[in-house]
Amino acid sequence: MELFAAIGVQPQVVQALTELGFTAPTPVQEQVIPVLLRQEGDWISLAQTGTGKTAAFGIPLIQQIDPANSRTQALVLCPTRELCIQVARDLDAFARYLPGIKTLAVYGGARIDTQINALQRGVHLIVATPGRLNDLLRRGAADLSTLRTVVLDEADEMLNMGFLEEIGAILGQTPATRKTLLFSATMSREVATIAKKYMTAAKEILVGQRNSGAENVRHLYYMVRAQDRFQALKRVVDLHPDIYGIIFCRTRQETQEVADRLIQDGYRADALHGELAQGQRDMVMAKFRRRNLQLLVATDVAARGVDVNDLTHVINYNLPDDLAVYTHRSGRTGRAGKAGISISIIHQREGWRIKALERSINRSFEHGRVPSGREICANQIMHRISELCEQSVDFAGIEAILPAVVEKLADLDREELIRRFVAREAKGFLEYYAEAPDLDVREKGGEREQNTRKEPGRGKQWGAEQYTRFQVNVGKEDGILPQRLIAIINSSGGRQRIAIGKIELLRNLSFIEADSRFADNVLQAFQRLMINGKKVSIEIAGAGKGERGGFRRDTAGKPRTKWTGSSRPGAWKKRAN
Repeated sequence: MELFAAIGVQPQVVQALTELGFTAPTPVQEQVIPVLLRQEGDWISLAQTGTGKTAAFGIPLIQQIDPANSRTQALVLCPTRELCIQVARDLDAFARYLPGIKTLAVYGGARIDTQINALQRGVHLIVATPGRLNDLLRRGAADLSTLRTVVLDEADEMLNMGFLEEIGAILGQTPATRKTLLFSATMSREVATIAKKYMTAAKEILVGQRNSGAENVRHLYYMVRAQDRFQALKRVVDLHPDIYGIIFCRTRQETQEVADRLIQDGYRADALHGELAQGQRDMVMAKFRRRNLQLLVATDVAARGVDVNDLTHVINYNLPDDLAVYTHRSGRTGRAGKAGISISIIHQREGWRIKALERSINRSFEHGRVPSGREICANQIMHRISELCEQSVDFAGIEAILPAVVEKLADLDREELIRRFVAREAKGFLEYYAEAPDLDVREKGGEREQNTRKEPGRGKQWGAEQYTRFQVNVGKEDGILPQRLIAIINSSGGRQRIAIGKIELLRNLSFIEADSRFADNVLQAFQRLMINGKKVSIEIAGAGKGERGGFRRDTAGKPRTKWTGSSRPGAWKKRAN
């Protein structure tokens, strides 16, 4: 811990850091802590998420607090409630042996009267989200006139979330003599604008390269057809049995649908998005931090402030619209010196975006091949064998019956016993992936093509199917979407591939075409099903409801909304751990 003392950290804080498990300062801490302790003026620090920024600005803040002065002396602005709570908790931990320092987290979703009472009693350091602090300022409950230092943490995220006006209003009530510190993963045009407007001759502390990705993150992408995106996701997860990661989706709806399909297929996953109540968000995050969940499916906004250091993977189910957001996503893995993997699942028309990302973050991306069924099965088998070998076993309870077991197995030689064990353990995976197609899209001669090569032993490609038209008693008003209907049908086919034709959504009804050979499977899939509180019923659409496979038209003669697409095997047998 001498290294912390060498950069100006007080003995009381060093003691707290030791108890928290710190061993040596990170590069951003080495550069930022001495500057903030010994030099005045405004500073901009560009560093990735997970590099130790909170300690970099937090240690100087708490060491410069005067506990004898009850007025507010420092302010940290954070983009989200979760990050606000985390930063406040960390600052309290750093100041454990500096008695008398009072810190308050101010954020929306908590009782405002409790926060007002705490402010009236006096706090030295406020950690706040812009919206709630602005509300308290309008009520006259907060006083920033005595601030010495303001920290804008994750400034680019705050600006992406539309907090520019709130930040301006807050800084307008702080002294002109304040020191302003801006921390950001990227130096976007918006961040540069706020620095120019609200900071004076700010100096820059650059850790790594400007706007670059984290050094120890491997960037990988798979190119598939759009309709194969979910199956590619499942293969990535199946290839890594110990995966612990976040799957990023663009919309709340897609986030919930992906999570629902993963849960239905037996994966330990859940969704995190803006439509969840705060209690639900807290519950999901608590399960994820305890590793009761392996996969968190989230929107970018909902995942801001999620602070988990040991993620193995970040999976981009869709690339973000803003390339700068990719830096934040990928920066959630490969933290605290550990290696991480950022995987992007893209379709044929997104290759140019990978090139743009490479230029943006100064990192090369690997074009990977979607894992084959054979690779996944081999990986899963070896993982289970490793678990068996490493597991601590108490043999005392079986000693009495062991002679009988040995006698029972006496006719099986070692090789036969191993073969039977492996076949039993791998049965579910082998069956599921027995006819799994190659999902890769490869570029050939300038044209992007679906690789239809089958692995050895695979069956025929799909042929021309005869379709049956089904009527379901849920429609647009029930919040149903074509993807949800396809997912339900996917669950009914087991290893079989059920081809889906056209889907028509009406106000209170839906019509679906599916391979006639699996009509019973489709009918069974919707039995005892509830969608948004409504009991679902399904029947084969009879005569008089339009030509088989066709669609009714509205009074203007225009076809109603319809989708086409094909299903893929999606019914994963829930695996016993």
